[in-house]
Amino acid sequence: MPKETAVYTHGHHESVLRSHRWRTAANSAAYLIAALRPGQAVLDVGCGPGTITADIAALVAPGRVTAVDRSRDVLDRAAETAAERGVGNVEFAVADVHGLDFPDDSFDVVHAHQVLQHTGDPVQALREMRRVCRPGGVVAARDSDYAAMAWYPEVPGMREWQELYGRVARANGGEPDAGRRLLSWARQAGFTDVTPTAAAWCFATPDDRAWWSGLWADRTTASDYAKRAVDGGHADAARLTAVSEAWRAWGEEPDAWFMVPHGEVLCRA
Repeated sequence: MPKETAVYTHGHHESVLRSHRWRTAANSAAYLIAALRPGQAVLDVGCGPGTITADIAALVAPGRVTAVDRSRDVLDRAAETAAERGVGNVEFAVADVHGLDFPDDSFDVVHAHQVLQHTGDPVQALREMRRVCRPGGVVAARDSDYAAMAWYPEVPGMREWQELYGRVARANGGEPDAGRRLLSWARQAGFTDVTPTAAAWCFATPDDRAWWSGLWADRTTASDYAKRAVDGGHADAARLTAVSEAWRAWGEEPDAWFMVPHGEVLCRA
C-alpha cells in the first residue's frame, strides 16, 4: 500500500466515537498543558469529535484554535461539541496532515493525539507539523502502543485481539505500535529539541472496565475495523464474534485491569 493511501482503521462507528468523546486535555494531553498560554494560535490535527480541542481552546482563549480532520462528518460533530460548551474560538477545516494547507509559521502550537499511528508517512506528517509551527513554538504528538498494552486476567481470546488488530492496522498502512517510535520519527523529521515522555490510561474500576470492554466488544463486530478485518482476510465473522465475547468476558472479571501506554513528544520548532 502506498504511504499516502493509508486508511483510518477504526472508522467512525458509534463505538469508536464513544471512546473519543471521553478524551480530555487532562487525560490525553497533560504533557502539553504547561506549554499552552492565552492568546496562542493552535492547530489541532485529527481533532475527531473535538473534546480535546474544546479544552485546548478554553486554555488559549482569546487565542484561536484551528481544528482539522479528514472527515467532514466528524468535523461537524466537533463543531457541535464546541457549540455545546460555548467555545467560540475554534474554526474547522478538512485537511490531510501529510500536506497541510497552511502557510509556514502559522501556529504557536501544533497538536496531534492518536494520529500518527494512522498515517502512511508519520515522518512527513511531523515535517508538515513543523513547517506550519512558528520558530520557538511547540509540536506535540501522543500515540498509543498496542503491543505494550497489558491486562489482567489473561482471558482466552484477548491475546488474539491484540495480534489481530496489529495485522489489520498494518495492512491499512498504519503503525499500531507508534508510541515507542515517536522520538525516532521526530528526529527524522528534523527536530533537535525533543522532550519524550510516556503516560497511560488505566481501566480498572467496575464502571471503567465495563465501558472499555463494551466499546471494544462492539468495535470488534460493528465498526470499519471489523469490516476491514474480514475484507482483508484476517478473520471471519465467527472469529470476530469470539474476540468480541472475549472482551465482554474480560470486562466481567471482578479484578480486571487494563493499561493503555502512550508515547509522547514535545518538540520545539
